[in-house]
Amino acid sequence: MPSTFVSTDCIRSLFTEAMSQMYRTEVPQYGTLIELVADVNAGVLARNPKLRERLDRAGELDRIDVERHGAIRLGTADELFTIRRLFAVMGMQAVGYYDLSVAGVPVHSTCFRPVDQAALNVNPFRVFTSLLRLELIDDLGLRAEAQTILAKRQIYTSGAIALIERHEQNGGLTEAEATEFVAEALETFRWHGEATVSAPTYKRLHDAHRLIADVVSFKGPHINHLTPRTLDIDEVQRRMPERGITPKAIIEGPPRRDCDILLRQTSFKALEEPIAFADEAGKTLGTHTARFGEIEQRGVALTKKGRALYDRLLASVRSEVQVGAAGTKANDYDCELVERFKSLPDSWDALRRDDLAFFHYSATPASIAAAAEGELPPDLELLIAKRYLAFDPLVYEDFLPVSAAGIFQSNLGSDQQENYATRSNRTVFEEALGAAVQDELKLYAERQSSSFDFAMKTLGIVGLALKTVD
Repeated sequence: MPSTFVSTDCIRSLFTEAMSQMYRTEVPQYGTLIELVADVNAGVLARNPKLRERLDRAGELDRIDVERHGAIRLGTADELFTIRRLFAVMGMQAVGYYDLSVAGVPVHSTCFRPVDQAALNVNPFRVFTSLLRLELIDDLGLRAEAQTILAKRQIYTSGAIALIERHEQNGGLTEAEATEFVAEALETFRWHGEATVSAPTYKRLHDAHRLIADVVSFKGPHINHLTPRTLDIDEVQRRMPERGITPKAIIEGPPRRDCDILLRQTSFKALEEPIAFADEAGKTLGTHTARFGEIEQRGVALTKKGRALYDRLLASVRSEVQVGAAGTKANDYDCELVERFKSLPDSWDALRRDDLAFFHYSATPASIAAAAEGELPPDLELLIAKRYLAFDPLVYEDFLPVSAAGIFQSNLGSDQQENYATRSNRTVFEEALGAAVQDELKLYAERQSSSFDFAMKTLGIVGLALKTVD
């Protein structure tokens, strides 16, 4: 890459900061949330020096304060195709396929994010990107009307398109071009208080599903949340009311554990914001509910075996305890969740031994000294027992479809739950995307294997391999 080009990591960091500043202006409670999360994280690190040491060793400590994920909802295949090209300028690729129709949300999605360890440690910005599935609208007339409305809009500025093309043609952007690109790209994610449809059309779309109205009725997808990462989501949940923020009833995902797994998420309810409808006689004022605040706590990425166990345990709880049902309280759900998840080991070593989670392996200072003396045992368990080989959890960089749907539903109105037939269509999604989505499990496995191989090479050990289970 010519020295005149700035790195994609740099462009991604510039965009993340610009997005955060914009959203703080648009949604003041987001600023309050950031301050609360910073206070909680500082307290956790002060009380837990071992956690601080582990995060520092894994290269995660510096990234936590800048870590964010956002979410947008697109309306057409062309919009998805172009967003892939836009995120490529920032070094972000499509990872994973999520079908949210199984939970009553008429979209399918992917996560755009960096994929290699170095880029993730610089800035792990992620955008959960959903594509509206118009074929799930039963009313054929409304479906056709929505298609016509979406076909007329252009969500990207001409400047953004030109700079995307320049990046593709030249292999990068200069510093001045990168600054211009961030400003142009930001316009796609900005909130607009003017609907592109009339009040009656908005109501028809809204009655079909609130998310359909959110996607179809505006000239852009507007970022609907920007999420900081906390080290103690239970404490954030407890302290949100102290800052004037009302959290959702339950924390989505696994229960609180000593060894965090996957992803836990909570949020505050979506804002009811004034909008102007496009009516023939002028502007009719109304309200729209879409944007909200969210917080996440990330744990270790689970293997295929670990994920199967997680999915089975979570499904068993959700099928028997429904928060919001008559006589059911959030505490009942949390207690049952904790009880069921006792079947999933809660120690790093057990998760490693049972091949339930992914880890980053590294040679310790003690091992390097022992290697010079020829005293290293060619046995994985002995190397770990003698503290010659360290293993740190690989943070889960992706999303959980059930949790994502739970967050969506809680902010779209808990009274609205469509029962769409399960019609996962990854092929159609990838055709619209213009590329195959990457397999997140394969990415974690490659990172784990690469770290182990490097550690063995550092120690001069030949022929020792990790044993994994499909």
